[in-house]
Amino acid sequence: MSAIHDFATWEPVVRLLRAGDTRGFAAPGGHIAGRVSRGSWSLPLNRRQPPPGRAYQIEDMRDETDAVERVQGALRDAGFDDIAFVAEIAPSGRTLLRLFGPAPAAEPGFGGAHPGALLLVDGSVPEPWRRLPDPAPGATVAPTADPALLERTLRERIPGATGASEAELAAAEARLGVTLPDELRALYRVTRARWEDYGDDHEAAERESEAVGCELLPLTEAYVADAASRHFDWPTGAMEAAVTPPDAAVQGLAGSPGWIVFGDNGGGDRIAVDLTPGPQGHTGQIIMISHEEDMGAGLLADSLTDLVLKGYGEGHRGLREDGPPVVARVNTGALKSVEAAAHPGLEVLSIGVWEGEPLSLAPVVGLPRLRTLTAYPGTLADPLEIAGLTGLEFLELGPDDWRALLDAGAVPRGLSAAAIEVRNSEHPFPVVTLANELLALWNRPLITVTTLEADLGPA
Repeated sequence: MSAIHDFATWEPVVRLLRAGDTRGFAAPGGHIAGRVSRGSWSLPLNRRQPPPGRAYQIEDMRDETDAVERVQGALRDAGFDDIAFVAEIAPSGRTLLRLFGPAPAAEPGFGGAHPGALLLVDGSVPEPWRRLPDPAPGATVAPTADPALLERTLRERIPGATGASEAELAAAEARLGVTLPDELRALYRVTRARWEDYGDDHEAAERESEAVGCELLPLTEAYVADAASRHFDWPTGAMEAAVTPPDAAVQGLAGSPGWIVFGDNGGGDRIAVDLTPGPQGHTGQIIMISHEEDMGAGLLADSLTDLVLKGYGEGHRGLREDGPPVVARVNTGALKSVEAAAHPGLEVLSIGVWEGEPLSLAPVVGLPRLRTLTAYPGTLADPLEIAGLTGLEFLELGPDDWRALLDAGAVPRGLSAAAIEVRNSEHPFPVVTLANELLALWNRPLITVTTLEADLGPA
């Protein structure tokens, strides 16, 4: 038996949890749940506050850190990335500890032990991550683009820099699978931005960044920011939509085979040349891909020459198209009915906290593009109406609604992923059991459940 499934590995964590929450354990159905990964953990502990005027120090959390590191070591030894747990401890000290994992077909839940999205189809991604750029046959290079002026300007600003050879440029094009635009070739002919070229000149990289207007990536590290390069989780990604308004300079995509990243703004946002512009953009324009957003990019300059000579622009993204939204939210603070959300272009319907009568899905049955439905527990009048939503690829419901679909054999089989909406106070074990029922319908690997029993003695 692996040490990760040995109660002795978990005992210090369990004792800490009991010491911090005796009332919760003693209540009927009382339990405490959490999650530990190799690099982080989430435990429901009430930590002692440090003295006024002093920040937390390592010693303030020594017991917790030591207990968790014991579990993390066992995780590494077992080859696991993450494991969730729920503990029930009787006043006598009799302990039931359930471990959930590994879970190769389930994304980790946020914080606690409940599972995240269930990956019903291996390798599937939300529709916006499958979307390719629309063709822009009328797009042209901006009038400001001037590779020769760009190269002269950069050589004046960073004299003595080591530029890339034609062979190195050709190797980069072969690696990227795309022909570098003339301006980007001009940039890297002046400097290939490799640390080994700077020698003992520790300010060389800073001078180059100031000369160009961003932190340069070495030519060997430039990459194509296609959709696969942008992180997503299914519940978030399924709620996005790839929308490009008619006045947009940049297409509203997760990524594009025409976005060539060559720099960074110093805060984690990537700077790229855009070869697949929006309706009002220019081929070779400079865009910034935010690390805080899942879709789209902002326009920085019409050309690389413009960026070097004038700096960043206003980051115009274009206005949203007129008309009803493709992502609609029905809740107490947004749309007040499913009817108000329904239209042929609707892609995503999210029903949130709702104080009125449960809602019918009849108005959206048969809509051709509806692919995502999320419904907060208790908001649906008849969950079986979901059977009429034949184009769904992602569905998130509360446990009772999933139970109704399972019992009726009405779970939509076209789903690529699913999620169970729960409140944090719900016991994770029945939720994991329900998740495994859904995974079994697609013959996917189940979430492993290991039950350990022990006696800690009276508190």
